[in-house]
Parts: sequence; C-alpha cells; structure tokens
Amino acid sequence: MKRITEWLKYILRGGPPETGIPARVRAEIRARENASERLISWVQLAIVSLFSSLYLLAPRAEGGDGFNFVPIALAAYFAFTVLRLALSYRFELPEWFLLLSIGVDMALLVGLIFSFHIQYNQPPTFYLKTPTLMYVFIFIGLRALRFDPRFVLTTGLVAVAGWLGLVSYAVMGDTGGMHITRNYVEYLTKNSVLIGAELDKTVVILTVTIVLSAALFRARELLFSSIREHAAVMDLKRFFAPEVAASITDADVALKAGQGMVRDAAILYVDIRGFTNTADQLPPDRVMQILATYQDTALAIIRSHGGRVDKFLGDGILATFGAVHPSETYAADALKAAQALVSELQLCCNKFTDLGWPRDFEVGTACAAGPVTVGVVGSADRLEFTVIGDAVNRAAKLEDANKAEKSRVLTDATTFELALSQGYDGVTGERRAMRPVSGLRQPLDLQVLA
Repeated sequence: MKRITEWLKYILRGGPPETGIPARVRAEIRARENASERLISWVQLAIVSLFSSLYLLAPRAEGGDGFNFVPIALAAYFAFTVLRLALSYRFELPEWFLLLSIGVDMALLVGLIFSFHIQYNQPPTFYLKTPTLMYVFIFIGLRALRFDPRFVLTTGLVAVAGWLGLVSYAVMGDTGGMHITRNYVEYLTKNSVLIGAELDKTVVILTVTIVLSAALFRARELLFSSIREHAAVMDLKRFFAPEVAASITDADVALKAGQGMVRDAAILYVDIRGFTNTADQLPPDRVMQILATYQDTALAIIRSHGGRVDKFLGDGILATFGAVHPSETYAADALKAAQALVSELQLCCNKFTDLGWPRDFEVGTACAAGPVTVGVVGSADRLEFTVIGDAVNRAAKLEDANKAEKSRVLTDATTFELALSQGYDGVTGERRAMRPVSGLRQPLDLQVLA
C-alpha cells in the first residue's frame, strides 16, 4: 500500500520531488517551464492560423447544408490562443489556467466532431467515422513540450472521456434506425456502430498518452538532474578560470589526483599591507565589503593582462600567467599586471577610505617565472586544481621580501630579463644585487619596479 501511495504521489507531482533542490535551481526549472508554455502558445497559434487558412482556401465539401460551426470554433479558439500567448508573457500561468486550456482544446475538437452530423444532416454515427479525431494527437503532443507528464496525461484522459461521450451519444441517441454491428463493411457503409472499432480508437489514444507520459516522467528526472548539473557548472566557472572549469567539465574521464602538465609560466602574488592588524579593528561585514571591492578591482586588472586567478588567500591573491592557457608573453604580462594593480589601487584609495579603511590602502606584489606543474592534487574525495613549482614558492618569498626591500613591485633579475625578451616596455626600476630572501637558500639579484 505504501508503494502504491508513493507511486500515486509521484504521478500527481509529475516526477521527482523538488525537496533538496536549491531555490535557484527550482527557479531555473520554473523559468524553463514558463518558456515552454510560451512555445506551446506560439505553436497553437501557428496551427490554428494554418487550419484557418486552409479552411478559407480549400474548396467546400458537398452536402453540408446544415449550420456550419467551423468558422465560429476557429475564431473563438484563435482569440483564446492569442489571450493565452499574451498572458504567458505577463506572468507565470497558474495550473488551473493550464487545465482550462486543455479543456478548451478538447472542447473545440469534440465540439467540431459533434457538429459534423448537424452540418451534413446525418445521424450521430456519421461523426464517428470522421478523421478529425486524429487531431487529438496534436493536442497531446503539444503538452509534451512542457516536459510535465501530468498535462499530457490529463489531455489524453480528457480526450478519451470526450470520445466516449460522443460514442455514447451516438449509441443511445435517436439515430434513425441505427444498430450495433459486428460487420466491418456494414459499419463503414451504413448507419451502424462497430463497438470494437470505437474501442480501438480509445485504446490507441490511451496507449499514446501513457507511453508519452512515461517517457516524460523519465525525461523530467533528467531535466531536474541536468539543470542541477548546469547550475553546478556555472558555479564552478565562478570558482575557477574559464579554461580550468572547461578542463574539468569537458574531461573525457574523471579527474584524479596526480594528473598534470608542465608549462612555462609566471606567478603573481598580491597582498594587502597591514591587513591583519587593521582588519581586527573593523566589523567583519565591513572587512568583507572591503575585500570584495579590492578583489573585484584586482581580478579585472589580472584578466585584462591575460592572467588567471588561481586562489584567493584571504587578503592575498595568487594569479598565473601562461599556466592555464599557454602564452608567449607570460613574464611581461605578469610584470605589467603587477604595476597596474599598484597604480590602480592607489588611484582608488578614496574608495576604500569611504568603506571604512582607516589608513592608506597599499598592496605589495611580486612576480617569478619558470616551469610549473599545472594539475590536480588532493585525494579521491577532495581535489584541487592548482600550480606547483619553484616559481610559485619564489614568488611567495619575494612578496614577503617587499617589506625588507621597502618595495611594492618586486621580481628577480632572471624573470625581469625574460620579460624584457618578451617585449616588456614598462618601468625598469632598480637592480639590487645578491639580496638575501627569507626562505630561499641563495641570495638573488632583485629588480625593484615600484
């Protein structure tokens, strides 16, 4: 009994529950359903326009001396379709309106079929042989565009109920000598009803409805899953550089720790001067607002020079040039980005003062170039895409050395010479030979650019 209850709930809600799905994903699902409703309205408008044109242009069938309901039905349905389309662009159509729309579709079809025996002055059994019933599959198929099996199922059941109503009226009404037969030829040529034929039509409608609904139940599960994965991919692209995100999402096989490649690249470290002591004096929300402003500015500058942010390290930033995406000017680009960062943040110092930063907003930057390994580290349950190598360690140590050198843009001589060979034409600064750098075994020739 419990399984039956769960199965019924599954059908009534049209597939998997939305519990556990983030609100933004549910909003995306609703947005796609609303877009589907607009598509259904446009298709309906195209269909009724086509049928109306064909009706106006096609020669009239002979023998139709009775009242013709077709123009009235098409005009009314055209008006309702235009209204439905307009409302779908104004707001999200409620379920009761969608059910009403299904009722209007079926009422139009059943009404037209019923009107044929009046128009052609024939007994009701006449309309049982009209091919117009096939249009029911158009209306059932239209509901499949929403990817909600409940509406397909409802349309099919309403169609079956309408057709059974027509059959019942033909059988029980005054039909002028109508009788039930089992002879197929007599059924086609005389005023008679073949119950088996009408049951065949009903079974076909039900079968198509059930098969299509079952397919949509499965499709809806896939829809929920794909939208959730799409949202995850979009989030992933915000946490990683576009090339890194693409390498993760487009990988032919699952990524594993230890996968990587060696590339020549430049590493840029950025750090706010006196951040820890100053931040302790400010409210946490103010600190986060200042950090966000600083990171937005830094990210824009790094990207404009071809760099990619690898990590936000609190108030620090680790960026790479040529690591994720190969470059011929990675060292020159890194030095230009470092100088642009210092200059831009100095120009917008008032912005940080207005946010509550109580001192001059200053950053220190350092660059180092060399071969690095770009790849995946971690364990089976926790992976991280990063860069590893001597250049990464050297850049971090050089950034710390800014304090001792009283500098804001610092690099080693080897990186500076490489940048010059790559077309660097910025500030040359001052060469300081054989300077000790904490954390490095050997002294380095340093180039102070600011």
